[in-house]
Amino acid sequence: MSEESDSLRTSPSAASLSENELPLPPPPAPIGYVCSLTEELVAKAREELQEKPEWRLRDVQALRDMVRKEYPNLGTSLEDAFLLRFLRARKFDYDRALQLLVNYHSCRRSWPEVFNNLRPSALKEVLASGFLTVLPHTDPRGCHILCIRPDRWIPSNYPITENIRATYLTLEKLIQSEETQVNGIVILADYKGVSLSKASHFGPFIAKKDGFPIRIKAVHVVNEPRIFKGIFAIIKPFLKEKIANRFFLHGSDLNSLHTNLPRNILPKEYGGTAGELDITAWNAVLLASEEDFVREFCQPVPPCDSILAPAPEALGPDAPCDDSTRAVKSQLYSCY
Repeated sequence: MSEESDSLRTSPSAASLSENELPLPPPPAPIGYVCSLTEELVAKAREELQEKPEWRLRDVQALRDMVRKEYPNLGTSLEDAFLLRFLRARKFDYDRALQLLVNYHSCRRSWPEVFNNLRPSALKEVLASGFLTVLPHTDPRGCHILCIRPDRWIPSNYPITENIRATYLTLEKLIQSEETQVNGIVILADYKGVSLSKASHFGPFIAKKDGFPIRIKAVHVVNEPRIFKGIFAIIKPFLKEKIANRFFLHGSDLNSLHTNLPRNILPKEYGGTAGELDITAWNAVLLASEEDFVREFCQPVPPCDSILAPAPEALGPDAPCDDSTRAVKSQLYSCY
């Protein structure tokens, strides 16, 4: 029998094709992870994040196996590059990385007013207001600087959730970069002209990030109301010591700011020499990513409870199933 006959005999679908029909090509093979880190960043990841290049894919597979076993309905991406974000954010501690991943999806599914239809074109008004942007220059450690200006928010124009949406949009874009995963980010929050009532909306928002896989290396607050130090004193006990020590309240003292963020990377609005603050470049980066956000955030998702409930065997014989989901949901406001 000819080689062609053998081929047809081993392909059940081939016999049912008409003369004018051709079999569909096989789906493309998934693209494996390719590290984009420089040698310097690989060394930094090894030292600060406990990331060993020779064990990287083994660690990713371990997290993937845990998700499949303990949260089979999580509905998460299991691609290497995606799971690496969570491992790096928790210094390759499998259990903590898994909890962060669950928190991330809990936040997304329990907060639909923030995450549904999360795409740049839906947030043009917020982006145009200048409420937040990413400065064009990184700090000396390589951290991107997220600049937040609450005074640009006019409450009568749109609800505060739109600001939160724009912030998550920006964080999602930043964390796509492996460089950001290793270096983390710095937040520069300018409270100039912000009333106390409005300022109180944003204190907890920039203080917690337990539901997102990003490393906040420092938060620099400038032009804050005097009473802000009192507010921070109330919030501080609820923060991890490491996080609390990364908060810097500079008031109107820009020289204090410059001891941490050099003038040559700051716009002139903050005493810098890098020209005027320009929001258009970052807005263009976000708007160019529209299709990515549509694929990720504009698709129907199953109900939260069915996805986030752990597999029964992961709970142990004495653990009640209802409490497990309730415990996950309790993480909601740790997301911001």
